[in-house]
Amino acid sequence: MNILQAILPIFLLILIGFVLRRAEFPSAGFWPQAERLTYYALFPALLIDKLTSMHVGEQPVLLMAATLAASICLLAGMLLVVRPWLQSDGPAFTSIFQGAIRPNTYVGLSAAGGLFGDAGLSLSAVALMTIIPLVNVLCVLVLARHGRDTTTHGVRGTVTQLGRNPLILSCAAGFALQAAGITLPATVREGLHIMGSASLPLGLLAVGAGLSFSAALAGWKDMGSSALFKLLALPLLAFAVGRTLGLGGTPLGICLIFTAVPVSVSSYILARVLGGDHERMAAIITVQTLAALVTLPLVLGMLI
Repeated sequence: MNILQAILPIFLLILIGFVLRRAEFPSAGFWPQAERLTYYALFPALLIDKLTSMHVGEQPVLLMAATLAASICLLAGMLLVVRPWLQSDGPAFTSIFQGAIRPNTYVGLSAAGGLFGDAGLSLSAVALMTIIPLVNVLCVLVLARHGRDTTTHGVRGTVTQLGRNPLILSCAAGFALQAAGITLPATVREGLHIMGSASLPLGLLAVGAGLSFSAALAGWKDMGSSALFKLLALPLLAFAVGRTLGLGGTPLGICLIFTAVPVSVSSYILARVLGGDHERMAAIITVQTLAALVTLPLVLGMLI
């Protein structure tokens, strides 16, 4: 399957989700609950299903983790250095920062599965185990320093939040089962497979339902800079770091996918709770999701 064939269905589902939400079908309250179901149940089932069938010893897990961690930290440092030139206030900067480093896992997993099949989905768990803790810690620290609410409750609570994160817990469970050589009963495996198969289409529909085009009509400078960092600079950094470390093939492709996808919708919630500019965050999410329709196949086509 070529890159466009793998990517276009993702954005088609996002568009369908947006149309359904605008039509209030099935109801306005359905989509937040659908996202919760996907995040807390269906998505973890997918990760456990793929991880328990993955041969970890055959994969460059440490090189993948090092590539992702180094590229994200390098970009985070660059953002802090260039902040005076961005001419944005503290809360607006936190939105640019989140938009530059936090990936949409639904889009990433869908692209990984479309391009690399089950191997891509299994290696995606390695990427998520690296990205989720690191990105959450960095974003909470920046929000605590530059957001409207500069108290430290967000920083103190981040360890607890990470310990309860269903994606981290499911990745840890999958790795533990595989490392222990435990084979799940066929009935359980089939149940996980069925649940996991529902996670990505429902998750992508929920992404589309969360887009706000009205929010995307203002603040183009901040949205443009955040999109430039996230959709172009970060995957280029990941490519450079990965090649320097000797990473290639599917593992490098997975690193590029998760650095080239648009920002996660969950960044809006974090901005609202911890004193960021949540309205600007909503605009950044929408603009990046639309821009990624062009940049994602372009970047992956050039680098993979």
